[in-house]
Amino acid sequence: MLADVSEVGYNIFLKDRIPVKIGEKGINKNEITPAAQKRALEALADFNQTIKENSVEKVFGTATSAIRNAKNGKELVANIHRLTGIKIEIISGLREAELIQLGASMAMDLGTEKNLIMDIGGGSVEFIIADKEQTYWMQSFEIGGQRMVERFHKSDPITATEVDNLHQFFAAELKPLFHACLQYQPTTLVGCSGTFDTLSDIYMLSEGQENDAHASEYPLPTEAFYQLLAELRKKSRSERLAIPGMIEMRVDMIVVASVFVAYILEKVTIDRIRVSAYALKEGILFNALKKIQNPKD
Repeated sequence: MLADVSEVGYNIFLKDRIPVKIGEKGINKNEITPAAQKRALEALADFNQTIKENSVEKVFGTATSAIRNAKNGKELVANIHRLTGIKIEIISGLREAELIQLGASMAMDLGTEKNLIMDIGGGSVEFIIADKEQTYWMQSFEIGGQRMVERFHKSDPITATEVDNLHQFFAAELKPLFHACLQYQPTTLVGCSGTFDTLSDIYMLSEGQENDAHASEYPLPTEAFYQLLAELRKKSRSERLAIPGMIEMRVDMIVVASVFVAYILEKVTIDRIRVSAYALKEGILFNALKKIQNPKD
């Protein structure tokens, strides 16, 4: 993501993505495979060319769950710097959650009622409970989509037994989240980027419309989400890929991620979904903007 930033604001003028699948076949072994390293280096070399063509002055590179937990994560970061000149910061789960919240809070008015902000990455999932004025709780869990796919989604389509196994896994892993939700009673689920973007795109196309590429919030009615979940659970990979709005980089994780979202909605008793188009990258941008606007902070 490239942006012009000044004391008065920002302008995002380019967004691009290359699916790397950094954790594929290695994430649950805490390693980045040679094939994934090659894909990462090729993607960053491509991005570096775009960076140079646009005379970018300041570059932020961020590595999250798959790399922070990998035995060879620091080695990969060193190779990226050696081959592209891009310095990658390996951030903690807590820092990731902070930046995601900053992105979501810039995307939408979080209002006075408490929200449960959720970001499903490949390696980790971040949860934050916040309103527009205050953050009440946040935590990162190392149970991201790629980890879940490789552990639980063995059949195509997914089976009822695999869904039950996922539910048992969530119940065991997310006790701190359930305790926090019991304490703070969030009323809205704010889904950030990734899976939520794709679900909204599919929903909008089913309604004969398209999401505005420049919007910071996308629609996803709860009833429509459950209809999509029922459809996704019945389809094979090739059938999912044929759904209008589906993109290949989401097709493998979207089933377990959607099962996850439904579990959270039902466990926490939330009946409203909002989709933030902003997440980690935008959080990094807004953090940089704050430093320019308030250099003494």
